Amino acid sequence: MVGLPAMVGQVLLLVAGLLAAPSAQQSPAKPFSVMTWNVCTGTNSDCRFYRASALELAENIGRYALSEPVKPDVIFLQEFCTGATGTLELWLERRTGRSWSVGSWGLTGADGKPYACHPDRLGRPRGAQSIAVAVAGDAATFEIRPLPAPPWYVGRAVICATIPARKVHACGTHLSSGAAYDDRQPGAPYRTRQIARLLEIAAKPGHRTIVGGDLNVAPPDSGYGSAAGRRAVAPAYRAYQECDQRGARRTGGWTRAGRKLDYLFAPKGTVRRCHVQRRVTLSDHKPVYIEVAL
Repeated sequence: MVGLPAMVGQVLLLVAGLLAAPSAQQSPAKPFSVMTWNVCTGTNSDCRFYRASALELAENIGRYALSEPVKPDVIFLQEFCTGATGTLELWLERRTGRSWSVGSWGLTGADGKPYACHPDRLGRPRGAQSIAVAVAGDAATFEIRPLPAPPWYVGRAVICATIPARKVHACGTHLSSGAAYDDRQPGAPYRTRQIARLLEIAAKPGHRTIVGGDLNVAPPDSGYGSAAGRRAVAPAYRAYQECDQRGARRTGGWTRAGRKLDYLFAPKGTVRRCHVQRRVTLSDHKPVYIEVAL
């Protein structure tokens, strides 16, 4: 005959097992993927995408979004053209069978006028050079926030997409180049301020942040690029994990001309895969893909 204390113990073990069962059966975190690519189509005649039509842009961006090992739920684009936004959205919807929404922002010059993309090869206007964020499937809201920028050149901004169904805040940008006509002062003052402001904007309570784009600085431990630029991006590494980060070293594989300029940051411990497609020759930058578990 089982004594009362033993019976009580068995009951408690049974109850504990029942309470633990649901947590053991919880579904694993779903993957979420982002791609970033500076497509170099607006004004740089050295790039093959220069003066590409809206359809040519959409087809090639879409192809690299669909054919790689990482299939993005969100796409960040830089040096895109506002005139191709609708074509890209329609192409993605028709080829993927998913709804897509695309938010874009056209750069403005020092005079406040749109910083125009050069016409396509048939002479048709393509709108302003732009940054864009494309979101697949889930409903998203877009917000455009200005970043500090040299008053003598183009403005800079970040586009953030809030995706409530995934509790994701995805922010893409293109920072000052550091060339003589852009953030030209010693110490990279504008890129330093741009990254600081970018991190403030990207953080959203109750959401997981994925932030990146063409930041135009070298990784802190890379040993190349300006020391000021490397210092400027260090706070992003303190707050997040970069897609191609090599262990504790804050560096990664090259994305343009042997140097890393393109980044994707995600919450620490969530990065599952990073991919850089270096076979691309249409742009001077290579697309970067991140897969995270959220």
